[in-house]
Amino acid sequence: MDHKPRNLLIIVFIFAAALACTLTGQTSPTGQTSPTGQTSPPEEVQPSPQATQAQPESPPPLTTSPTGGQQGEQMVGLFINDERSFDGYTLFAPLSSTKTYLINNAGEFIHEWESEYLPGNAAYLLEDGSLLRSANPLGKDEHRMSAGGEGGRVQRFSWDGALMWDFEYLNPQHRAHHDIEPLPNGNVLMIAWEYKSKADVIAEGRNPATLKADALWPDHVIEVRPTGDASGEIVWEWHVWDHLVQDYDPNKPNYGDVAAHPELIDLNFFSNLNADWNHINGIAYNVELDQILLSVHEFSEIWIIDHSTTTAEAATHAGGRYGRGGDLLYRWGNPQAYRAGGPEDQRFSGQHDAQWIAEGYPGAGNILVFNNGFGQEKPQYSSVDEITPPLLPDGSYGLSPGSAYGPEETTWTYTAENPTDFYSHNISGAQRLPNGNTLICNGANGIFFEVTPQKEIVWLYVNPVTGQGMTQQGESIPKAKRDNGNTVFKIRRYGPDYAGVSGVQE
Repeated sequence: MDHKPRNLLIIVFIFAAALACTLTGQTSPTGQTSPTGQTSPPEEVQPSPQATQAQPESPPPLTTSPTGGQQGEQMVGLFINDERSFDGYTLFAPLSSTKTYLINNAGEFIHEWESEYLPGNAAYLLEDGSLLRSANPLGKDEHRMSAGGEGGRVQRFSWDGALMWDFEYLNPQHRAHHDIEPLPNGNVLMIAWEYKSKADVIAEGRNPATLKADALWPDHVIEVRPTGDASGEIVWEWHVWDHLVQDYDPNKPNYGDVAAHPELIDLNFFSNLNADWNHINGIAYNVELDQILLSVHEFSEIWIIDHSTTTAEAATHAGGRYGRGGDLLYRWGNPQAYRAGGPEDQRFSGQHDAQWIAEGYPGAGNILVFNNGFGQEKPQYSSVDEITPPLLPDGSYGLSPGSAYGPEETTWTYTAENPTDFYSHNISGAQRLPNGNTLICNGANGIFFEVTPQKEIVWLYVNPVTGQGMTQQGESIPKAKRDNGNTVFKIRRYGPDYAGVSGVQE
């Protein structure tokens, strides 16, 4: 359910100025806000109206987009643009829109791309200026696997909007979803569900009493090499189903001591009884280590696997650079999933957007995660967590027998000063920027903001795009639903020296 503020009549000028004064110590600028929805040529900057400002008595939460106001009052667009923010271009694909947008730090719409489909859910700007975007070609319940993040297509558009590649991974047996990851060789990693019948699942040792549906849809990862305008070759794949352990049925080959096998996935661990068992919602790639990082929502964990294996080795427990085939190299966030801790040891709860911090950036090599906090004991709140994994010189991860993977504590964490003021129950993401700041997407509420290492907010923007069009100042943002809210899966910012923005003309 959506987390709502107690006062639904919070007006935006209070929101803006309070955040500026209380959280950054700066006066909120009277600069640019979002455009009013007028269409302009692709290469022209859309001008924005000026915002009304006022001095508040107390700051409202970052939990929800403004829901009320009077005509002319600022409800959306840019609220804070401090000189300490990292200058660049922010890419976002509203979940209720077929368009993907690029804005500058002044909140001006610089460029847009249009697809035939809603997102499914991620979008990235490539170095050649093209847009790589996952898409959902179906309506709700038009596929027998329908759940959050549903997709089925990956599309690539040129800077000028021409469709360059339109790959479908969608049939009764599987369906792509959530996130994608472009690789240096031009291939694309994709997350997908795959169908397993009730008989299949029981045959592997699942307790039948825990099967709510007549099937289970565990996840797998595929690497696709584009071969034509609408075709691709799967050149590598990895399946959760090849790396199971269970201690329910001793007559099955994968029967074993779950606690003794942290490299395997307990078939009888679950957070609910839905068919969407794993719900992997994020994927990232580390070139130096040749490893893949996965955000596993229903386990409240992140997993790392070896990408150096062949597909055949990835289905086994040996081979590859690290000698472990497709078994998990590392996991963190919820040691209950492999019997190495209790509820008090759980650190993630429904997290999204796990990624390695890029080389040369503050915290390089660490892992950054948007920790939603959904399902945790109330009061619920979100955080952005940075951890330093126990990486060994050979690229493997240290683990003492019988214990949980480290670290014991996060390296850096962002929460609001009053924690419940920052909460997104689903989607969302974060990105470390070159100057050490962190860009955060409160996805459920369409709020984008940037914080310093000292946790001061230096840039803040509210997405004006909904399923009903461009929100005008003074208008309420519709309730956050996929078809009409201002929700956004995650965002990415690209610096002015990034090759992919060379087509920008300001």
